[in-house]
Amino acid sequence: MKRNLWFQIMLFCCLLAATTAGAQVNLKVKRFNVPGAQQTDVFAVNNSLMAVGASVDSQGHHHGFALSGKNLVTIDDPNGVDTYCFAVNNGGAIVGYYSTSNFVAQAFLYQNGGFTDIGPPGSTGSQALGINDSGEITGNFGDAQGVHGFHWDGTKYTTIDVPGAQFTLGGAINNAGLMTEVWLDSDGDSESSLYDGTNFTTINVPGAEDSSATGINKSGDVVFSWEDANDNYHGAVLHRGKFYNFDVPNSARTFGYGINDHDVIVGAYTTSDNQNHQGFGATR
Repeated sequence: MKRNLWFQIMLFCCLLAATTAGAQVNLKVKRFNVPGAQQTDVFAVNNSLMAVGASVDSQGHHHGFALSGKNLVTIDDPNGVDTYCFAVNNGGAIVGYYSTSNFVAQAFLYQNGGFTDIGPPGSTGSQALGINDSGEITGNFGDAQGVHGFHWDGTKYTTIDVPGAQFTLGGAINNAGLMTEVWLDSDGDSESSLYDGTNFTTINVPGAEDSSATGINKSGDVVFSWEDANDNYHGAVLHRGKFYNFDVPNSARTFGYGINDHDVIVGAYTTSDNQNHQGFGATR
């Protein structure tokens, strides 16, 4: 299904190419909503259970946040109209993007209380989607040729284009440097690959119309958001070569976004009446 490109963002070895249909798994879910927010998305969580994401206020503006226990901190880039926090490493460094007053996406790194713009030189827009403990950052950027993934090692930017993709939307990165890459195929549908810096391995949820790999941990477990033939969204985890599907109980749609090294999964869901959009944290 074709969608606005930026909406689709929001969001080892050969065994990860497994195509066995996923079994349904029940998760222990803790629901979360930023107080007063119209919508909450939890995009990532680190091993200290610091979770990051974005919420929507009554005026429709997005605000980044970090949640540690009961301590909720708003993280808004001062140069932005809207801010989204997409990933956090175990040192507490956060990446995401903000939208300028001209509706241009600009990737940022937030650490030690300060914001730094990042992104390949000359890009027309950028989003940072992943960061590992070495400070390597992944995401996407636009230019005159389209949209590409990027990897930044702190010194050099490397462009990533999945072979055969219309656009490469980027994804997460773990401490081994293994990356998830979401990309659009010739029909405009989302597909996903693992990228080790040399080789791409397709890892789509079996039977999915759209399959977006949004998080990866040190063991190579990958969490997904995927869409079925009835336009319903579900979460999935790829663990040791097998897919496991999950849904938040009594929800209309479930979106899997992040996973830490202890298999804590975060994401968002819509309530059974499809009226409210809230975040969650879950364990198996």
